[in-house]
Amino acid sequence: MVIVGLTGSIGMGKSTASRMLREMGVPVYDADAAVHALQAPGGAALPGIEAGFPGVVKAGVLDRQLLGTRVFGNKEALRRLEAIVHPLVAREQRAFLRRAALAGERLVVLDIPLLFEGMGERRVDATLVVSAPAFLQRRRVMARPGMTAEKLDGILRQQVPDSLKRRRASIVIPTGLGLAPTRAALADAVADLRELPGRFWPPDPWREKFTARLARARRK
Repeated sequence: MVIVGLTGSIGMGKSTASRMLREMGVPVYDADAAVHALQAPGGAALPGIEAGFPGVVKAGVLDRQLLGTRVFGNKEALRRLEAIVHPLVAREQRAFLRRAALAGERLVVLDIPLLFEGMGERRVDATLVVSAPAFLQRRRVMARPGMTAEKLDGILRQQVPDSLKRRRASIVIPTGLGLAPTRAALADAVADLRELPGRFWPPDPWREKFTARLARARRK
């Protein structure tokens, strides 16, 4: 099974690309959605977050704004939060990969905003980077509710620059030309990526056991 990492800086059109890939029948794991679910009422991340940041969980509900004020611009606090959330996200990701492989999927996509920042490209077979001109990126982001120039600049400082992402990408998907060209570029990319050899799934310690389980499932 081929595992592809999808990423791109804020405002570059990653959510749109992710939706288009799903419409093409490609299973997509959304890391942001996983984080939101883990932090929702009853989510598995809440006890750890409250322990690390006392007072941010009130009556079982995470005060995201309060947590944001404690983490924004504070690298140590951000690392502490990541140490709580990231292992849980990784567990959900492994479960997604197992389900997709058992279903016989040839290609899956991991939608991870900070793929390069977390060196996640080492764990995928190829990377897709969505990119648009800087002026268009800024226009898109500044149109979001509550966004300010200061906040945007802070977010960009935490992200690998778009120019470097494009250099490190297996395939760059331009998103500044409209929806139709973006969709066409993604369709071409999917066709090419399906031909790659999958190197990472199933993991070596599980390979023999997993292959036998998949064979049994296909015989049923």
